[in-house]
Amino acid sequence: MGQLFSSSNDERHQDLASTFNEYFMKFKVENKIIPQEILASIELNLSKGNMQEANSLITNALKEIDSTPLNVAVTGESGAGKSSFINALRGIGHEEKDAAETGVVETTMERHPYTHPKIPNVVFWDLPGIGTTKFPPKDYLEKMKFNEYDFFIILSATRFKKNDIDLAKAIRRMKKDFYFVRTKVDSDLKNEKEFKQQTFDKEKVLQQIRSSCVRTFEENNIEKPPIFLISNKIFSDYDFQILMDKVVNDLPVHKRHNFMLSLPSLTHAAIERKRQFLEQFIWIQAFAFGRLIMNPSRTIIMDNDVENLRYSMNYYRAMFGVDDASLQGLAEDWQVSVDQLKAKMKSPHVYETTREETIQERLSRLYEEFRLAKGDIFPKNVYVKELFYLKFCFLDMVKGDANALLREICVQNNLVSD
Repeated sequence: MGQLFSSSNDERHQDLASTFNEYFMKFKVENKIIPQEILASIELNLSKGNMQEANSLITNALKEIDSTPLNVAVTGESGAGKSSFINALRGIGHEEKDAAETGVVETTMERHPYTHPKIPNVVFWDLPGIGTTKFPPKDYLEKMKFNEYDFFIILSATRFKKNDIDLAKAIRRMKKDFYFVRTKVDSDLKNEKEFKQQTFDKEKVLQQIRSSCVRTFEENNIEKPPIFLISNKIFSDYDFQILMDKVVNDLPVHKRHNFMLSLPSLTHAAIERKRQFLEQFIWIQAFAFGRLIMNPSRTIIMDNDVENLRYSMNYYRAMFGVDDASLQGLAEDWQVSVDQLKAKMKSPHVYETTREETIQERLSRLYEEFRLAKGDIFPKNVYVKELFYLKFCFLDMVKGDANALLREICVQNNLVSD
């Protein structure tokens, strides 16, 4: 009897390990939020039945993702559009509280931190351009505390200057990543179109801008880095999303999650990638907390589950920019009511109770509908609380709302989203 029980346990452990491995295999390497070596170690411990060690590895991985700080340095000459760029990365308008001031001549020689309003572990540092200071390059690196940043973004609204190149060389010696960003290309295109109405060619002008930047690097004997062209007014145009994807891919795995969540949802592809990051986080939480409960009786959604889910819903809405504060800002810009925007969405209405249905009944209904539509996410012999299925349900719902809002933004701006 003991041998049969042991054999059954061994099979169950193998099933758990196989399920864990198969789930993460569906994600590309650059979209995984846990290092491959940690995933392999978790799978190995699951297959051997070392549940305590597997749980410890999972818990530590989640803590590292949650608590790891990310410091981003943004530098460039005065007038390059640093403030607009930082505000865009933080997902806030120029007139909102704590926004970086735009259109202001740089007078300070100090660095200034701007914490992300929704992801406090992510901080963007506005550094004065090296050409605007009186520091020699060596002193500039020391005073700006260059060792503290994870990567650097160097902006220019014209040509990159020798100071920018020297800065990049110093960053490279520190074995850190940097990205050259040419700003205000929309202004260049507008000016060119006004002066050459008959012969204007948008792609040709963009290529000329890139070529001009390349010549600067060649003249200063530096290997040509990628150059990202952006608009300071409409960040969904040009190379902004390409730049963000490149940064996320280059980051250490445990730092990707928070940076990805901090980014504005400017394209359908960005929204989907954000969903994948959050889905992994939910899934591994569920795996850690639910896998040891076998064949339970039917459970009832408890009050603390309701509050946990309310928090999760609010969190997902904030991460995708469909929370009440974000909708209020858009409503004011478009001169419509917030209710008009919410009418196009599902997630804001989940916790609006009615006489016909209590919140527990609604959540139970959503759970059943989600299971019917998606099937069992986990093997049938692994129990996972309704709480986690509902988190998946909420995530899908908010993703749909984010895509609906993006389409509305494109209509408002007369754009076509990707």
